[in-house]
This record gives sequence, structure tokens and C-alpha cells, in this order.
Amino acid sequence: MLRTAYWLFDFLFYLLYIIFCASRAKSMEKNGDKLKKRAFTQKVGQVWSHRIIKKSGSKITIEGAENIPESGPVLIVSNHQSYFDIPLLVSTIPLPMGFVAKKELQKIPVISKWMDLIECSFIDRKDLRQSIKAIQKAQHTLKDGHSMVIFPEGTRSKRKEMSSFKPGSLKLAQKAGVPILPVAIQGTCDMFETNNRIYPADVKIKILPLFDLEYVENTTTNQLLTDVFQLINKELGGSSLLSID
Repeated sequence: MLRTAYWLFDFLFYLLYIIFCASRAKSMEKNGDKLKKRAFTQKVGQVWSHRIIKKSGSKITIEGAENIPESGPVLIVSNHQSYFDIPLLVSTIPLPMGFVAKKELQKIPVISKWMDLIECSFIDRKDLRQSIKAIQKAQHTLKDGHSMVIFPEGTRSKRKEMSSFKPGSLKLAQKAGVPILPVAIQGTCDMFETNNRIYPADVKIKILPLFDLEYVENTTTNQLLTDVFQLINKELGGSSLLSID
């Protein structure tokens, strides 16, 4: 309980710094310094994310860093066990990135403003028209040279086993014409989701081999979904059989 209270206090205190950084980033954006803004928000995000993870007391093991391309854009595809997956990806992968996220996150003060600045796309899965517009926005962002993260499960699994992938969730990479960087995350569910308190956990993040652009463009959407699912799920120790909603 004390660890959770200490983590929350530190998190809220650091939000004040984020407000200042958001103001600077917004100024860069207004001045048309898009690349400068992206580099700045990436650096701030990495520092903040590293702090969030460290304050949890968790041990992080990183493998496959050599698979990360030197520059983007790429579509980063990961399983999703916990809220902590987001700072874990930001602190591990040294590329400016936005997220395809659920619309509920737009209601969180400060955080939602920061997510706008890092060019996230918010999806309302109950509104097909809005979802299409959000995906089109993410597609434009990728074409503009900014990497994006998508969790094809659609929501947190809150457990070590991976949930099914949503059909068509990787079509974004094909439409934008970008490679796919698959990522397997194990253990973040033990940091919070299991008990709704912050606990130290043994977390492993493995960056898997890149699906290059040629493969992405010349593979059917369903086969691409199958291949990415199987690669991540195998790393997590799950069945090699594809599960699609």
C-alpha cells in the first residue's frame, strides 16, 4: 500500500513538469517545428516512462534491441497486459511514437493533452464512422514519418496469456506502407492489474524481428495477422494457433 501511495504521489508531482513540457511542445508545433517537437516529446516521454517503471520497483529485462530500426516510421505491434505496457514501450524503443488508443483516455486531464502532442489516435469502438476516421488519422501520421503503436487485442488482457487479435487491426501498416515491429511483453500484469496495487514484478520485453515493407505489402491481411500473432504468442509460451474475434 505504501509503495502504491508513494508511486501515485510521484506520478502526480511529475505531471506538473509535463504541463510545462506540453506548453513548450505546443509552441514548437505552432512554429511548424514538427521534427523538433517530436524529438522533444520523445525525450521527455522516455525520461517520464523510465521514472514510472523504476518507481514501481520492477526488474526489467530487455531483449532484441538490435531489431529496432534506426529510424521510423514503423507500426509497433504489441500484446497488452497492463497500463504499464505504454511507458515500457516508450522507455525501451528509441523512436518518436504515438498510440492508437481508446477514446476514454481523452477524458484524463494533462495525459490527454500530452497524447495529442505525441499524435495519438483515439478510437471509439462503438462508433464505426469515428473509428474509421481515427485509423485514417493514424495512417496519415505513419505516412508523415511518425511511428505508431497498436495493441491488436483491443484492450488489456490483465493476464499473461494473450487475448485474440481484432480482424483487420494490422491493415493500418499495409495502407500506410510501413514495416511492422512486433513486441512481446511479459509480466506487466503483475505490476498492477493482478491486485490493483503497485507491486514489483519481473518484466521481460522482447523486440522481435521486423516484418519488412516488402512482406507487409505482399501478404494478405489475414495471413499477416496470423504471422504476427503466432510470433508474439510463441514468445509468450502460448499456442501457435491464431485466435481472432
